[in-house]
Amino acid sequence: MLASRVLQQGEHHRPWLVWLHGLLGNNNEWRMIASRCEQWPSLAIDLPGHGDSVSQSCQDFADLSRQIMAVLHQHNIERYWLVGYSLGGRIAMHHACHTQLPGLQGIVIEGGNPGLDSDELRLQRREHDAAWARRFRSEPIRTVLADWYRQPVFADITPVNREALIAARANNHGPAVADMLEATSLGRQPWLVPQLQRLALPMLMLCGADDQKFMALTREASLPLRTVPMAGHNAHLANPAGFAVVLHEFLEHKGTEHALSQ
Repeated sequence: MLASRVLQQGEHHRPWLVWLHGLLGNNNEWRMIASRCEQWPSLAIDLPGHGDSVSQSCQDFADLSRQIMAVLHQHNIERYWLVGYSLGGRIAMHHACHTQLPGLQGIVIEGGNPGLDSDELRLQRREHDAAWARRFRSEPIRTVLADWYRQPVFADITPVNREALIAARANNHGPAVADMLEATSLGRQPWLVPQLQRLALPMLMLCGADDQKFMALTREASLPLRTVPMAGHNAHLANPAGFAVVLHEFLEHKGTEHALSQ
């Protein structure tokens, strides 16, 4: 079973916030945000191949949803929000679109891609991710990370913060990261935009104000967008206070509204 950690006990009448990290992350990266949403009980999950779930694996997005549900059952969590960053956001979107469960209250997605709309693009992405996976399996992880964090999506990261990220992520196990990267490649994710547009649950797409790529993706998909000032792709790391303010406002408004409608 996937490892998990309760970050906040919160108020017992509120649904849980279930936090899903991005590739190379772990449950610890949500501590600061969870502490700013202390009214809500919070559970952070280590995804397969990461943190204390390094020995766990997954086959695909459907398998991941089953594993997440097993963790929620273990903690007796019946009502919950999913809050996911990057890969965690894509997992949350897939879960919301393909899992018919009454307990899910809504989703908050930070820098998550809703999918690619052609077989050709999906094939290109699978090949792209397979090339990175080969590097994670065969090269020293610090070497791979030095190039990973120079990808265009991370262009806003300063040299000092880039080195800090590399140091923080260097304890990952390269082959386990590679397995997860291939199993959950954007090229293996369905095109979710039509389903997200019809989703009958509260949803928020969060982007750093400097994350031009993901703001454009969200607007093109006509999905509800809020931005976090002074932040790029990893907004919750760059501006945790600003991120928490936007998240808290959404949860207090939409969470109450959704509860009343049930």
